Amino acid sequence: MSNILIIDDEKAIRKTLSEILSYEGYKIEEAGDGEEGLKKFKEKAYDVVLCDIKMPKLDGIEFLDKAREANPDVPVIMISGHGTIETAVEAVKKGAYDYISKPPDLNRLLITIRNAMDKNNLVTETKSLKRKVSRVEEMIGESAGIVKIKETIDKVAPTDARILVTGENGVGKELVARWVHEKSNRATAPLVEVNCAAIPSELIESELFGHEKGSFTSAVKQRIGKFEQAHGGTLFLDEIGDMSLSAQAKVLRALQEGKITRVGGDKDISVDVRVIAATNKDLLKEVDDKNFRLDLYHRLSVIIIHVPSLNDRREDIPLLVDKFLADICADYGIPKKGIEKDALEGLKQHNWTGNIRELRNVVERLIILSGKTIIPDDVHAYVVPKR
Repeated sequence: MSNILIIDDEKAIRKTLSEILSYEGYKIEEAGDGEEGLKKFKEKAYDVVLCDIKMPKLDGIEFLDKAREANPDVPVIMISGHGTIETAVEAVKKGAYDYISKPPDLNRLLITIRNAMDKNNLVTETKSLKRKVSRVEEMIGESAGIVKIKETIDKVAPTDARILVTGENGVGKELVARWVHEKSNRATAPLVEVNCAAIPSELIESELFGHEKGSFTSAVKQRIGKFEQAHGGTLFLDEIGDMSLSAQAKVLRALQEGKITRVGGDKDISVDVRVIAATNKDLLKEVDDKNFRLDLYHRLSVIIIHVPSLNDRREDIPLLVDKFLADICADYGIPKKGIEKDALEGLKQHNWTGNIRELRNVVERLIILSGKTIIPDDVHAYVVPKR
Protein backbone atom coordinates (compact mmCIF):
# COMPACT_ATOMS: atom_id res chain seq x y z
CA MET A 1 0.00 0.00 0.00
CA SER A 2 1.40 3.40 -1.01
CA ASN A 3 1.95 6.05 1.67
CA ILE A 4 0.86 9.64 1.12
CA LEU A 5 1.60 12.56 3.44
CA ILE A 6 -0.90 15.46 3.37
CA ILE A 7 0.40 18.77 4.78
CA ASP A 8 -2.21 21.52 5.11
CA ASP A 9 -3.19 23.90 7.91
CA GLU A 10 -6.88 23.61 7.00
CA LYS A 11 -8.31 20.61 8.84
CA ALA A 12 -11.33 20.37 6.52
CA ILE A 13 -9.07 20.10 3.45
CA ARG A 14 -6.94 17.42 5.12
CA LYS A 15 -10.02 15.44 6.09
CA THR A 16 -11.55 15.63 2.63
CA LEU A 17 -8.35 14.61 0.84
CA SER A 18 -7.68 11.89 3.38
CA GLU A 19 -11.14 10.34 2.94
CA ILE A 20 -10.94 10.41 -0.86
CA LEU A 21 -7.43 8.97 -1.04
CA SER A 22 -8.11 6.35 1.64
CA TYR A 23 -11.10 5.21 -0.42
CA GLU A 24 -8.70 4.85 -3.39
CA GLY A 25 -6.56 2.47 -1.35
CA TYR A 26 -3.78 4.78 -0.18
CA LYS A 27 -2.43 4.91 3.36
CA ILE A 28 -2.69 8.51 4.56
CA GLU A 29 -0.87 10.52 7.21
CA GLU A 30 -1.55 14.17 7.99
CA ALA A 31 0.38 17.18 9.24
CA GLY A 32 -1.13 20.54 10.25
CA ASP A 33 1.84 22.74 9.33
CA GLY A 34 5.16 22.67 7.50
CA GLU A 35 7.29 21.95 10.55
CA GLU A 36 5.20 18.94 11.56
CA GLY A 37 5.19 17.77 7.97
CA LEU A 38 8.98 18.04 7.64
CA LYS A 39 9.47 16.10 10.88
CA LYS A 40 7.26 13.26 9.60
CA PHE A 41 8.92 13.39 6.16
CA LYS A 42 12.35 12.82 7.71
CA GLU A 43 11.13 10.04 9.99
CA LYS A 44 9.29 7.88 7.48
CA ALA A 45 9.33 6.93 3.80
CA TYR A 46 6.46 8.34 1.72
CA ASP A 47 5.61 7.70 -1.92
CA VAL A 48 4.03 11.14 -2.50
CA VAL A 49 3.57 14.35 -0.51
CA LEU A 50 0.64 16.76 -1.00
CA CYS A 51 1.64 20.13 0.43
CA ASP A 52 -0.17 23.45 0.83
CA ILE A 53 1.83 26.60 0.12
CA LYS A 54 0.44 29.13 2.60
CA MET A 55 1.00 27.68 6.10
CA PRO A 56 2.21 28.88 9.50
CA LYS A 57 5.68 28.12 10.92
CA LEU A 58 7.05 26.75 7.62
CA ASP A 59 5.39 27.50 4.30
CA GLY A 60 5.15 25.06 1.41
CA ILE A 61 8.06 26.47 -0.60
CA GLU A 62 10.34 26.31 2.45
CA PHE A 63 9.15 22.77 3.13
CA LEU A 64 9.89 21.86 -0.49
CA ASP A 65 13.48 23.13 -0.21
CA LYS A 66 14.16 21.16 2.97
CA ALA A 67 12.38 18.02 1.70
CA ARG A 68 14.50 18.06 -1.46
CA GLU A 69 17.61 18.20 0.72
CA ALA A 70 16.44 15.25 2.83
CA ASN A 71 15.19 13.02 -0.01
CA PRO A 72 15.01 14.51 -3.51
CA ASP A 73 13.40 11.40 -5.01
CA VAL A 74 10.01 11.74 -3.26
CA PRO A 75 7.57 13.67 -5.50
CA VAL A 76 5.95 16.70 -3.83
CA ILE A 77 2.67 17.99 -5.29
CA MET A 78 1.91 21.58 -4.25
CA ILE A 79 -1.72 22.56 -3.58
CA SER A 80 -2.87 26.14 -2.94
CA GLY A 81 -5.95 28.32 -3.06
CA HIS A 82 -3.86 31.50 -3.17
CA GLY A 83 -1.68 30.56 -6.07
CA THR A 84 -0.66 32.46 -9.16
CA ILE A 85 1.17 31.42 -12.28
CA GLU A 86 4.36 32.85 -10.76
CA THR A 87 3.90 30.73 -7.62
CA ALA A 88 3.34 27.59 -9.68
CA VAL A 89 6.43 28.25 -11.80
CA GLU A 90 8.55 28.90 -8.71
CA ALA A 91 7.38 25.67 -7.08
CA VAL A 92 8.15 23.57 -10.17
CA LYS A 93 11.53 25.25 -10.58
CA LYS A 94 12.38 24.32 -7.01
CA GLY A 95 11.59 20.67 -7.71
CA ALA A 96 7.85 20.22 -7.11
CA TYR A 97 6.38 17.44 -9.22
CA ASP A 98 3.25 19.47 -10.04
CA TYR A 99 1.06 22.32 -8.86
CA ILE A 100 -2.72 22.03 -8.35
CA SER A 101 -5.09 24.86 -7.42
CA LYS A 102 -7.76 24.59 -4.71
CA PRO A 103 -10.36 23.28 -4.80
CA PRO A 104 -8.58 20.48 -6.67
CA ASP A 105 -10.15 18.66 -9.56
CA LEU A 106 -10.30 15.15 -8.09
CA ASN A 107 -9.71 13.33 -11.39
CA ARG A 108 -6.67 15.45 -12.13
CA LEU A 109 -5.39 14.98 -8.56
CA LEU A 110 -5.69 11.17 -8.74
CA ILE A 111 -4.01 11.03 -12.14
CA THR A 112 -1.21 13.30 -10.93
CA ILE A 113 -0.64 11.12 -7.86
CA ARG A 114 -0.51 7.94 -9.97
CA ASN A 115 1.93 9.54 -12.43
CA ALA A 116 4.10 10.81 -9.57
CA MET A 117 4.26 7.32 -8.07
CA ASP A 118 5.13 5.80 -11.43
CA LYS A 119 7.95 8.30 -11.82
CA ASN A 120 9.16 7.64 -8.29
CA ASN A 121 9.25 3.87 -8.95
CA LEU A 122 11.17 4.43 -12.18
CA VAL A 123 13.72 6.68 -10.44
CA THR A 124 14.31 4.07 -7.72
CA GLU A 125 14.60 1.23 -10.23
CA THR A 126 16.94 3.23 -12.46
CA LYS A 127 19.29 4.06 -9.59
CA SER A 128 19.34 0.41 -8.52
CA LEU A 129 20.01 -0.79 -12.07
CA LYS A 130 22.77 1.77 -12.58
CA ARG A 131 24.58 0.43 -9.53
CA LYS A 132 24.13 -3.14 -10.73
CA VAL A 133 25.42 -2.51 -14.24
CA SER A 134 28.22 -0.12 -13.26
CA ARG A 135 31.51 -1.62 -14.33
CA VAL A 136 33.16 -1.98 -10.92
CA GLU A 137 32.14 -1.22 -7.36
CA GLU A 138 34.36 1.14 -5.46
CA MET A 139 37.07 -0.40 -3.28
CA ILE A 140 36.26 1.12 0.11
CA GLY A 141 38.94 1.59 2.74
CA GLU A 142 41.85 3.71 3.92
CA SER A 143 43.64 1.09 6.04
CA ALA A 144 47.27 0.24 5.27
CA GLY A 145 46.28 -3.13 3.79
CA ILE A 146 43.75 -1.64 1.36
CA VAL A 147 46.07 1.21 0.36
CA LYS A 148 48.78 -1.35 -0.43
CA ILE A 149 46.34 -3.40 -2.56
CA LYS A 150 45.32 -0.31 -4.55
CA GLU A 151 48.96 0.60 -5.14
CA THR A 152 49.76 -2.95 -6.25
CA ILE A 153 46.80 -3.00 -8.65
CA ASP A 154 47.97 0.26 -10.22
CA LYS A 155 51.40 -1.26 -10.83
CA VAL A 156 50.44 -4.70 -12.13
CA ALA A 157 47.17 -4.02 -13.98
CA PRO A 158 48.80 -2.64 -17.16
CA THR A 159 50.94 -5.79 -17.45
CA ASP A 160 49.81 -9.32 -18.34
CA ALA A 161 51.33 -10.83 -15.18
CA ARG A 162 49.23 -13.59 -13.64
CA ILE A 163 47.90 -12.82 -10.18
CA LEU A 164 46.96 -15.00 -7.22
CA VAL A 165 44.52 -13.31 -4.82
CA THR A 166 44.37 -14.84 -1.35
CA GLY A 167 42.14 -14.21 1.65
CA GLU A 168 39.23 -15.51 3.68
CA ASN A 169 35.73 -15.98 2.29
CA GLY A 170 33.84 -12.70 1.93
CA VAL A 171 36.83 -10.31 1.95
CA GLY A 172 36.30 -9.15 -1.64
CA LYS A 173 38.83 -11.13 -3.70
CA GLU A 174 36.60 -10.91 -6.78
CA LEU A 175 36.58 -7.09 -6.45
CA VAL A 176 40.38 -7.09 -6.69
CA ALA A 177 40.14 -9.16 -9.88
CA ARG A 178 37.60 -6.76 -11.37
CA TRP A 179 39.76 -3.73 -10.61
CA VAL A 180 42.82 -5.37 -12.13
CA HIS A 181 40.81 -6.04 -15.29
CA GLU A 182 39.28 -2.55 -15.28
CA LYS A 183 42.71 -0.87 -15.10
CA SER A 184 44.36 -3.23 -17.59
CA ASN A 185 44.83 -2.90 -21.33
CA ARG A 186 42.17 -5.64 -21.64
CA ALA A 187 39.39 -3.58 -20.02
CA THR A 188 37.31 -3.43 -23.21
CA ALA A 189 37.46 -7.24 -23.61
CA PRO A 190 35.49 -9.74 -21.48
CA LEU A 191 36.09 -10.52 -17.82
CA VAL A 192 34.88 -14.10 -17.41
CA GLU A 193 34.42 -15.46 -13.89
CA VAL A 194 34.43 -19.13 -12.91
CA ASN A 195 33.70 -20.40 -9.40
CA CYS A 196 35.68 -23.62 -9.35
CA ALA A 197 34.07 -24.72 -6.07
CA ALA A 198 30.55 -24.47 -7.48
CA ILE A 199 31.14 -26.77 -10.47
CA PRO A 200 31.21 -30.59 -10.04
CA SER A 201 34.67 -32.03 -10.69
CA GLU A 202 33.39 -34.10 -13.63
CA LEU A 203 32.12 -30.92 -15.35
CA ILE A 204 34.93 -28.44 -14.62
CA GLU A 205 36.95 -29.38 -17.73
CA SER A 206 33.93 -28.90 -19.98
CA GLU A 207 33.19 -25.57 -18.26
CA LEU A 208 36.75 -24.29 -18.74
CA PHE A 209 37.69 -25.74 -22.11
CA GLY A 210 34.34 -26.51 -23.74
CA HIS A 211 33.35 -29.76 -25.41
CA GLU A 212 32.50 -31.17 -28.81
CA LYS A 213 29.08 -32.49 -29.69
CA GLY A 214 28.77 -36.15 -28.68
CA SER A 215 31.85 -36.14 -26.47
CA PHE A 216 29.70 -37.50 -23.61
CA THR A 217 26.09 -38.51 -23.09
CA SER A 218 24.59 -35.07 -22.47
CA ALA A 219 26.81 -33.25 -24.98
CA VAL A 220 24.05 -32.66 -27.53
CA LYS A 221 25.83 -29.69 -29.08
CA GLN A 222 29.22 -28.02 -29.14
CA ARG A 223 30.04 -25.84 -26.11
CA ILE A 224 32.51 -22.95 -26.00
CA GLY A 225 34.45 -22.97 -22.72
CA LYS A 226 35.40 -20.09 -20.44
CA PHE A 227 38.95 -19.86 -21.82
CA GLU A 228 37.62 -19.19 -25.31
CA GLN A 229 34.95 -16.82 -23.99
CA ALA A 230 37.68 -14.79 -22.27
CA HIS A 231 39.90 -14.61 -25.37
CA GLY A 232 41.56 -11.19 -25.43
CA GLY A 233 40.38 -10.48 -21.90
CA THR A 234 40.69 -11.82 -18.37
CA LEU A 235 39.71 -15.16 -16.85
CA PHE A 236 39.03 -15.08 -13.09
CA LEU A 237 39.33 -18.54 -11.53
CA ASP A 238 37.74 -18.18 -8.09
CA GLU A 239 38.41 -20.84 -5.42
CA ILE A 240 41.02 -22.50 -7.62
CA GLY A 241 42.14 -24.61 -4.66
CA ASP A 242 39.02 -26.73 -5.24
CA MET A 243 39.92 -27.60 -8.84
CA SER A 244 40.55 -31.28 -9.67
CA LEU A 245 44.11 -32.40 -10.46
CA SER A 246 43.17 -33.38 -14.02
CA ALA A 247 41.74 -29.93 -14.68
CA GLN A 248 44.82 -28.36 -13.09
CA ALA A 249 47.01 -30.17 -15.62
CA LYS A 250 45.01 -28.72 -18.52
CA VAL A 251 45.04 -25.23 -17.03
CA LEU A 252 48.82 -25.52 -16.69
CA ARG A 253 49.12 -26.41 -20.38
CA ALA A 254 46.91 -23.48 -21.34
CA LEU A 255 49.13 -21.13 -19.35
CA GLN A 256 52.35 -22.58 -20.72
CA GLU A 257 51.38 -22.86 -24.39
CA GLY A 258 48.44 -20.50 -24.78
CA LYS A 259 46.41 -23.39 -26.21
CA ILE A 260 43.43 -25.49 -25.09
CA THR A 261 41.64 -28.55 -26.41
CA ARG A 262 37.90 -29.03 -26.00
CA VAL A 263 36.70 -32.18 -24.26
CA GLY A 264 36.23 -34.84 -26.95
CA GLY A 265 38.23 -32.84 -29.49
CA ASP A 266 41.72 -33.17 -30.93
CA LYS A 267 42.21 -29.67 -32.30
CA ASP A 268 44.42 -27.16 -30.50
CA ILE A 269 42.77 -23.76 -30.04
CA SER A 270 44.95 -20.73 -29.33
CA VAL A 271 43.74 -18.47 -26.54
CA ASP A 272 45.01 -15.09 -25.38
CA VAL A 273 43.88 -14.86 -21.79
CA ARG A 274 45.16 -13.22 -18.65
CA VAL A 275 44.44 -15.46 -15.67
CA ILE A 276 43.69 -14.17 -12.19
CA ALA A 277 43.13 -16.88 -9.59
CA ALA A 278 41.77 -16.61 -6.07
CA THR A 279 41.62 -18.95 -3.11
CA ASN A 280 40.80 -19.02 0.58
CA LYS A 281 43.15 -22.01 1.04
CA ASP A 282 46.86 -22.24 1.76
CA LEU A 283 47.91 -23.57 -1.63
CA LEU A 284 51.41 -24.54 -0.47
CA LYS A 285 49.81 -26.74 2.19
CA GLU A 286 47.54 -28.16 -0.53
CA VAL A 287 50.70 -28.91 -2.52
CA ASP A 288 52.16 -30.78 0.48
CA ASP A 289 48.89 -32.71 0.77
CA LYS A 290 49.09 -33.67 -2.95
CA ASN A 291 45.89 -31.74 -3.72
CA PHE A 292 47.47 -28.99 -5.83
CA ARG A 293 50.22 -28.95 -8.41
CA LEU A 294 53.36 -27.07 -7.41
CA ASP A 295 54.15 -26.13 -11.02
CA LEU A 296 50.67 -24.62 -11.42
CA TYR A 297 51.08 -22.70 -8.17
CA HIS A 298 54.27 -21.11 -9.48
CA ARG A 299 52.57 -20.28 -12.79
CA LEU A 300 49.69 -18.55 -11.05
CA SER A 301 51.57 -16.68 -8.34
CA VAL A 302 53.68 -14.25 -10.36
CA ILE A 303 52.03 -11.56 -8.22
CA ILE A 304 50.35 -12.42 -4.92
CA ILE A 305 47.77 -10.02 -3.49
CA HIS A 306 46.52 -10.84 -0.01
CA VAL A 307 43.21 -9.27 0.99
CA PRO A 308 43.06 -8.78 4.78
CA SER A 309 40.07 -9.91 6.81
CA LEU A 310 37.64 -7.31 8.12
CA ASN A 311 38.89 -8.01 11.64
CA ASP A 312 42.34 -6.90 10.46
CA ARG A 313 41.03 -3.61 9.02
CA ARG A 314 38.44 -2.49 11.57
CA GLU A 315 39.28 1.17 10.89
CA ASP A 316 37.56 0.78 7.51
CA ILE A 317 34.24 -0.31 9.05
CA PRO A 318 32.76 3.25 9.36
CA LEU A 319 33.44 3.90 5.66
CA LEU A 320 31.96 0.55 4.64
CA VAL A 321 28.88 1.04 6.83
CA ASP A 322 28.27 4.51 5.38
CA LYS A 323 28.52 3.12 1.84
CA PHE A 324 26.16 0.21 2.58
CA LEU A 325 23.65 2.53 4.31
CA ALA A 326 23.55 4.77 1.24
CA ASP A 327 23.29 1.94 -1.31
CA ILE A 328 20.75 -0.23 0.51
CA CYS A 329 18.48 2.66 1.51
CA ALA A 330 18.55 3.84 -2.11
CA ASP A 331 17.60 0.34 -3.28
CA TYR A 332 14.65 0.38 -0.87
CA GLY A 333 13.66 3.91 -1.91
CA ILE A 334 13.94 5.33 1.61
CA PRO A 335 15.99 8.20 3.09
CA LYS A 336 19.47 7.18 4.18
CA LYS A 337 19.40 6.12 7.83
CA GLY A 338 21.85 7.48 10.35
CA ILE A 339 23.85 5.49 12.88
CA GLU A 340 24.88 6.62 16.34
CA LYS A 341 28.57 6.70 17.23
CA ASP A 342 28.21 4.05 19.95
CA ALA A 343 26.31 1.77 17.55
CA LEU A 344 29.11 2.13 15.02
CA GLU A 345 31.62 1.34 17.75
CA GLY A 346 29.64 -1.83 18.51
CA LEU A 347 29.98 -2.90 14.88
CA LYS A 348 33.73 -2.24 15.02
CA GLN A 349 34.08 -4.55 18.02
CA HIS A 350 32.12 -7.44 16.49
CA ASN A 351 33.99 -10.58 15.36
CA TRP A 352 33.41 -10.55 11.59
CA THR A 353 33.83 -14.19 10.62
CA GLY A 354 32.00 -13.53 7.33
CA ASN A 355 33.98 -10.37 6.55
CA ILE A 356 32.57 -7.74 4.13
CA ARG A 357 29.74 -10.00 3.01
CA GLU A 358 28.57 -10.45 6.60
CA LEU A 359 28.86 -6.71 7.32
CA ARG A 360 26.66 -5.84 4.34
CA ASN A 361 24.02 -8.34 5.43
CA VAL A 362 24.09 -6.95 8.96
CA VAL A 363 23.67 -3.36 7.72
CA GLU A 364 20.72 -4.44 5.60
CA ARG A 365 19.17 -6.18 8.61
CA LEU A 366 19.64 -3.04 10.74
CA ILE A 367 18.05 -0.85 8.06
CA ILE A 368 14.99 -3.09 7.93
CA LEU A 369 14.51 -3.59 11.67
CA SER A 370 15.67 -0.31 13.24
CA GLY A 371 14.09 3.16 13.38
CA LYS A 372 15.25 6.18 11.40
CA THR A 373 18.58 6.07 13.29
CA ILE A 374 20.46 2.91 14.22
CA ILE A 375 21.20 2.88 17.94
CA PRO A 376 23.40 0.64 20.14
CA ASP A 377 20.38 -1.41 21.25
CA ASP A 378 19.72 -2.27 17.59
CA VAL A 379 23.27 -3.54 17.17
CA HIS A 380 22.94 -5.61 20.33
CA ALA A 381 19.59 -7.06 19.23
CA TYR A 382 20.15 -7.66 15.53
CA VAL A 383 23.82 -8.11 14.71
CA VAL A 384 24.03 -11.67 15.97
CA PRO A 385 20.90 -13.62 14.91
CA LYS A 386 19.22 -15.47 17.75
CA ARG A 387 19.43 -19.26 17.54
